Amino acid sequence: MKEITDELINERLEEIGFGNKQADNEDARRENVLNHYNVEILENNTNADFHIYEESTADGYEVYVATHDMNKISICEDVYYYDSDLADVLVENIKWSNGDEGYPHTIYISDIELNFVDEAFSTLFGYLAGKFEDEVIIELESEGYEYKTEDNEN
Repeated sequence: MKEITDELINERLEEIGFGNKQADNEDARRENVLNHYNVEILENNTNADFHIYEESTADGYEVYVATHDMNKISICEDVYYYDSDLADVLVENIKWSNGDEGYPHTIYISDIELNFVDEAFSTLFGYLAGKFEDEVIIELESEGYEYKTEDNEN
């Protein structure tokens, strides 16, 4: 009997960029997620489809803006007081990007080193790794592999 093991599953996941080795590497996580969704992070906001950046208020507070349209910023929908709220915004924007239409979806992030960026990519990596793990298991079963159980030991 060919047995499905965690090691075998991880080996297959690493081949496609979503195994333990990549999970432990921040740059690999980010790169593999961006490639999967056909998204590009830009260093300037000139031609970006989506923008996340810091802005100062009139009285000197820092806020964060996350918007598709730099000319129509909605205070209620696009402005965030805490950067921790931006992880979910970035995740949703990447997951539902239009990059699958053949052109990369572009995102400008003013400070790529903020915690919310790594949090978003960790979330997306985990989501994709789980999805691909299910696919790998189905593939292994179609190749004749089985999980070891007490019933099939005899």
